[in-house]
This record gives sequence, C-alpha cells and structure tokens, in this order.
Amino acid sequence: MTQPRKNNKLAFFLMVTAIVVLAVYVIACFDAPLREWLRTHRLHAQAGGLTSQTDTIVDVLRLVLFSILAYLGVAALNTLIFDLILRYRRSFEAPALVRNVFSLVAFTALFFLIFSLVFPKVNLGALFTTSAIFGVILGLALQDTLGNFFAGISMQADRPFQVGDVITVGALRHTGIVEQITWRAIKIRTFANHVILINNNTAAREPIEVCPHSNLNARCVFFNTLYTDSPAKTIHVIREAIRAVDNVSRIMTPVVRIRNLGDSGVEYEVKYWPEDYTRHEETDALIRQRIWYAFRRANLNFAYPTRTLLVERRPRPGHGDDDAGAILERLAAVDIFTPLSKEETAMLARAVTSHVYAPGEIIIRTGDPGSSMFVIHHGQVSVQLSEDGHARSSVATLGEGAFFGEMALLTGEPRTSDIVALEETKVLEIGHAAMKQIFDTNPDLVEALSHIIATRKQGLAASVHPIPVNQNVSDGILSAIKRFFTLPPPRSAARVPANPGMPPPTS
Repeated sequence: MTQPRKNNKLAFFLMVTAIVVLAVYVIACFDAPLREWLRTHRLHAQAGGLTSQTDTIVDVLRLVLFSILAYLGVAALNTLIFDLILRYRRSFEAPALVRNVFSLVAFTALFFLIFSLVFPKVNLGALFTTSAIFGVILGLALQDTLGNFFAGISMQADRPFQVGDVITVGALRHTGIVEQITWRAIKIRTFANHVILINNNTAAREPIEVCPHSNLNARCVFFNTLYTDSPAKTIHVIREAIRAVDNVSRIMTPVVRIRNLGDSGVEYEVKYWPEDYTRHEETDALIRQRIWYAFRRANLNFAYPTRTLLVERRPRPGHGDDDAGAILERLAAVDIFTPLSKEETAMLARAVTSHVYAPGEIIIRTGDPGSSMFVIHHGQVSVQLSEDGHARSSVATLGEGAFFGEMALLTGEPRTSDIVALEETKVLEIGHAAMKQIFDTNPDLVEALSHIIATRKQGLAASVHPIPVNQNVSDGILSAIKRFFTLPPPRSAARVPANPGMPPPTS
C-alpha cells in the first residue's frame, strides 16, 4: 500500500473514532433527558415487562455505539500487534487468516462483555439454550464454510507452504504460485497466468506437492540416443553444454545419467536445480535447445521409435551453401590463407569441420588449450576478454568471413579470449592435422604465413597507418610455428614476401 493511501486510511479511521466517541459521550451525558423526551412522545412502559420500550431503544443505541467503538479498538490493536510489534521487532509478517481470526475472537469477546453490561438482566445462557435448534440449522447450512474456515486454521498452524511457493494440488494437478491464503480458499496463479481458487477443505483432503521458494528444487529433462552412441561421450557432451545455461544453479552440479535402456535407444535424464523455480518451464526449454545443438556438433543422434532409420540431411533455407564450393570460396577469402595455391586451399577445405552454436553459447574459453582456428561461415560472435576469471564486456564483434584462434592453430598457444555466439552461428574449424599436411608438401608457406601474422598483429597495434613489419616478431612467430609442427630448419633460399595487397586485419 502506498504512503498516500495509508495516510488517507488513518485519517478516515481517526475521524470515525472521534465521531463514535462523541456520540457515546453525548448518550452518557444526556441519558436521563433522552429517556424523558422519548416518554413524552407516547412511548409508554410495558406493564410487567423486563424493561420499557423507552429503555430498550436507549440501551440498543448504547449497545450499537459501544460495539462500533469495540470494533475500532480491535482494529487498532490488530495493527499495533501485527504491523508494528511483530513486523518491526521480529521481522514476522502474520498471514491474513491469523489476523482475521484474532479480530473475530477479540470482537466477539468484547461484544458479549458489552451486551452483559448494557443488558444485565438478560440471561445469555438461556438465550443460547432456547436457540439450540436454530444453531443446528445454521451449522448445517454453513457446513462447507465452517469446514473451509477450520481447514484454513489447520493449514496456518502446520504452514506446509507459504506465499510465493510453487504447489501442485490434487489429482487434477493444479500447479501454480501461491498468491494468497484466506479463511476460505488458496489462491494460486498458474504458469499460463490463470488464477485458480482451491477450497481449504478440498486442499486439506488432497495430496499437495510443495516446491518452497527458499530452497533449490530439482528438475529433470529427458532425451535419448541411439545404442551406437557412446554413453560416456554423451554424458560429457551434455554436461558441458548445459553447465552455463541461465537459471541453472552453480551450487549443485547438473547430473546426466542413463534412465533406462528403451526399445529404440538409450534413455537419459538431466537432473538440474533451477535458481528460480517459477521459471522452470523456460529453463527446461533452453536445456532441450542446448542438447539439440550439442548433438549436432558431436555427431550424436536421437533415437526414433523405428528399427531402421534413414536420414537425409537437407540444408535449411538460407543455409544451403555447405557444399565444398562454398567452403572453398569462404577459405579463399581469408587473408592469412592468401599465400596458398588453389590446390592447397582445396585440400584445406576438404579437411575442415563445421559446427553450429546456439545464441549465447561459448565457442572457446580463455586459457583452454587448442590447436585449431575457426572461420565464421554464418552468424556473428562477440570477443570477450577475461580478467581474474571474471568476464569483461565485449571488445569486438566478428561477422561472416572473419576468423579467430589462428595463434592456437599455428603455435599451440592457449586461448586468449572468450568467443560467444550472438546468434545461431556456424563456424568452420581448421585443425592441426590439415595445416601439417600442407606444410609438409610446401614448407616455404611457413615463412609467408609467419610474416602475414606478424603484419596482422602490428596492424592491430597501429590501426591508423601501416608500419613496417618488425623482423624479430616475424622470426619469433616463424620459430614457434616450426616447433609446433616439427618442421625442418628453413632453406637459405629465402623468404616468400608478404602480399602487399593484403586487406587490413579484421580483429
């Protein structure tokens, strides 16, 4: 409740209290004149009765005013105890049902006390005895209401769940977030944003599954593979693919294990702990997405309910250029491969491996060992630097035709940055074995590539005007490449000059 509304409510409460207190004071001061004035207006006493009509009217008016004053006092006491003392001193917020029960019991006790003081000659015991039949009829009529009321009291005493918890009630499997617990029903909001009211009496008889918001609650996502796919490889690939998924707890490591040996394949389950259980549907969907992409990269296969499966892979619209010609054209446009002949570029194109990554997936991590480089075939990636194990903001964005990881391919150096896919991205991976084969057939290419990489490094440092290549940098890279590929020392014949028309570095 906002502060202006609280102030308005307090002002209204004080105004009503002042009016009632003034009315009680007037009745107390002018009791005798008021009774005399009523008698003069033809309200004669009943002969032999317990009281006169005049006295009854005045006493009933006093009872009403004192009852209103008692109600206001109970409301003020309720606010004092539950809003001021318990909340601010013990950080405890009482449920609405507890506050309502307190107000009802306190007001009932005060009402009976006021009734006894105003009508001292009325026997309340006899009054309730003569109305026993009426009480039975009323109890039968309010059977469901009273059942909900006492079931609500029982749940407040046991406190099996609280507001904010996710619960599933009964055989109909009503699942949602608890928004309110009243004297009559439990109000839950489903994940389709629907509101369901479940009677307390019904909830007390049905099994209730509770996922408290104050602790981690496990979820399971299921998938399967063919019997020909290695379980050890599958478990490792999936565990690595989901460990960085958003909303997956870092405290509890996800578990990937075999669930069953089914009719069509090996059935697995991924058990993970979401940080926010109310978002488990979105997290389940994201994990299934990561599993699909991980399967594509690792050449794993989902099992279908058939004994023999023939799969014809057809490129999707907009991604149908995965043939050798398109890959060859992509590699020929990469500047560090400019010294390669057409035959050597074709040899390299036949040896590349393509991978597809989902948006937000990490392609390479800082510090990881590597002996391959990547060329972006489709999509975009972000280059992120890490400091003391913490990711920093993006320093560059690379698009189609750009490449990264060339130092790991040629010298075996560890990765120096994180590369994260910004959208669905396909990359071409060039491995150590492919370059080794080319260097073995044409060793002179080593010097050309070392010179190009040195130029690229110095071009990044001098981004405004090109500067001459430092021969020491080129010789250092050349030595590192030869050590990594175990190549013989260079012949005295010389170096292959760098291509003077090479485009500026892209990263």
